[in-house]
Amino acid sequence: MLWACILLPQLAMDGVLRSRPDAEAPLALLSGTPQRRVLQAVNPAARALGLKAGQSLVAAQALTREFETAEYDLASIERWQQFLAAWAYGFSSQVSLRYPRCLLMEVQSSLGLFGPWPLLEARLRTELSALGFGHRITLAPNPAAARVVANVHDGLAVTDTQTLHQVLADLPVDRLGLPRDVSNALARMGLRTFKQLLALPRNGLAKRFPAEALRHLDTLLEHRPLALSFYRPPDRFDARIELNFEVESHQALLFPLRRLTADLAAYLAGRDSGVQRFTLHLEHRSLPESQLPIGLLSAERDPAMLFELTRGRLDHLQLPAPVLAIRLLADQLPAFVPEHRELFDERPQQSLPWEQLRERLRARLGDDAVQGLAARADHRPECAWRPQHAAHLEPPSTTAPRPGWLLSETKPLHEASLRILSGPERIESGWWDGGDVRRDYYLVETRTGQRGWAFRSVTGGPLMLHGWFA
Repeated sequence: MLWACILLPQLAMDGVLRSRPDAEAPLALLSGTPQRRVLQAVNPAARALGLKAGQSLVAAQALTREFETAEYDLASIERWQQFLAAWAYGFSSQVSLRYPRCLLMEVQSSLGLFGPWPLLEARLRTELSALGFGHRITLAPNPAAARVVANVHDGLAVTDTQTLHQVLADLPVDRLGLPRDVSNALARMGLRTFKQLLALPRNGLAKRFPAEALRHLDTLLEHRPLALSFYRPPDRFDARIELNFEVESHQALLFPLRRLTADLAAYLAGRDSGVQRFTLHLEHRSLPESQLPIGLLSAERDPAMLFELTRGRLDHLQLPAPVLAIRLLADQLPAFVPEHRELFDERPQQSLPWEQLRERLRARLGDDAVQGLAARADHRPECAWRPQHAAHLEPPSTTAPRPGWLLSETKPLHEASLRILSGPERIESGWWDGGDVRRDYYLVETRTGQRGWAFRSVTGGPLMLHGWFA
């Protein structure tokens, strides 16, 4: 088996930066008591100003005030790790969260679907960068070794045991994932690399160090398997972005909205499902939150479509108060059926598929503005159809020809210039509602080649045009 390790070294910082329009602005995450605030993490822009982790806020502000601050939230680390596990589930059915700020994925069985490891690695990096998360990726024959190698390397792929032992032998002792007290004791003994540690008698190590340390070393060398519990994505998506200031315009909500819909699409792709109903919650300071329900006629998961649909509904919402946070909740996640298309699609690139166009029109114009047609159990052509709110309705199955364009009012035809192709087809109906009709219908063709649908009353009279065929 082959295991990929995705190390997320700045998960808390990435979680904050991805919710801000300007991710390049200097930012520091704070922790500690109100009396002594400490910089827990800084981004590269803040580091360039001379700020560093562990520095007190007072000392940092003495250097410069050209940086922003946010709270270091331990709960957000767990939340983002769970989100990324749902994303990784789309690449492997065996995803583990055994280590903090890290994803372990069994990828040997995925290579047949996604291609060789370099292609899969490139795709993982591309999608992680698009989601806004920094990362380091390594590959090894066992999960513990993949995690340890990621402490030193990025992009290293080891596919056999012999090469793995050579790589591990050169690793520093303090990078092997051992407890801190064990690493410090080994350093005091003059041991610097894993190779030097393996050269010592095992009995001596067993007497000096805990059994857990030796078991960890055996796991790295594949002498002992590592027991893992695997992640299973929940049947509910719930994401929230707290805004940095009170937002009063729809335009300022578009960036967090785009991020939320992109996260929803990534989550849906991971569990191979779509979404048909979800709700956007807008939180206010003193008023109850505003809820904007979004409904689709079929399950979808395209991020651009979800964003445009939600944006169209949001434009029609009158904000009762400034918005402090935005939350997206989806708990109806049906199976997703991809659209079947031709191998050589002749549709211009600028045009939209019908499903996306329909949803965009519903979002911009309202649900009642986009109507479909449903069949009614009535033989009279003018009464055989009715408007219907839902789409995806099929016309009634019939072997008799029916025109695609039915005239609102019939008009007489000059029979001298017509050619009757078929007919008559008699329709007698409507006696129960006062609209009794008795007609003989004909398929006719004009001198210019147009085909129409015309009838003559059973009692006689001129030939009346009722519709045109395409």
